[in-house]
Amino acid sequence: MHKYKITLEYDGTGYHGWQAQKNAKSVQETLIKAAAQLTGTDVDIQGAGRTDAGVHALAQVAHLETKKKMEPRKMMEGLNDILPAGINIIRVERVSSRFHARHNAQSRSYVYLISKHRTAFGKRYVWWITDRLDCRAMAEAGQLFSGFHDFASFADKRSGKETSSLVQIDLVELLEANGLIVFRIAGSHFLWKMVRRIVGVLVEVGRGNLSSQNVEGMLHDPSDIPARLTSPPSGLFLEQVLYEGDTLQSAGSLPAVPVPGLWKSEGGTKRQSQAARGAK
Repeated sequence: MHKYKITLEYDGTGYHGWQAQKNAKSVQETLIKAAAQLTGTDVDIQGAGRTDAGVHALAQVAHLETKKKMEPRKMMEGLNDILPAGINIIRVERVSSRFHARHNAQSRSYVYLISKHRTAFGKRYVWWITDRLDCRAMAEAGQLFSGFHDFASFADKRSGKETSSLVQIDLVELLEANGLIVFRIAGSHFLWKMVRRIVGVLVEVGRGNLSSQNVEGMLHDPSDIPARLTSPPSGLFLEQVLYEGDTLQSAGSLPAVPVPGLWKSEGGTKRQSQAARGAK
């Protein structure tokens, strides 16, 4: 068997998430069918993480196992010829049989985009909020998530009792630029709907409906408030999956989201409100 590491981007709109499932279109299943068609053999494809329905990826990582040996560039070009426009292979690399996209991943980063203005072209990729948000308060509350915490209040109950809710968060930051609020969070791993619920809670802080003390309480005692405040999937992107030797390239910078209409000109400068880093 030959194994390849695949880095891909995708528009999650119209897909029921990454993971293959019965009677629903998924990114994983679409990729498996394309790879099987290209190689003429059965293939196994496993991703570094499962994105929810409607969630996007700037650099998802997966491994592909096949009996057919191919040059990485030919595999990349061949897959892109078959795949729908909403899925694009960025890079293909040969890896050893021991490599596993999920098990070998050491951390991941996500970004969430909130738009302050209405946009026709970017609607699928942002959460448009008309209320004025206090970004300073949101950034200060965001710092509370940095470090090692029990995120039971922010996890979907369907995650299962066997799934630990203890998560190490290494970076929390909030950026403002050209009509956008960008929330970035990086950590060891993320629970189902965890990022969307963190964002939803921080938005309520920005609206003045919750305080930092309320957020701190959710990290210490079980609460169903985050579930009620889950933000829509449209604004969430898996930004980077990091392996041994990798560094987070995006900290402090705007995400590379190639969507027309998102970066409205308002002086062309970005302002970093707050950043919080926790030691592993």
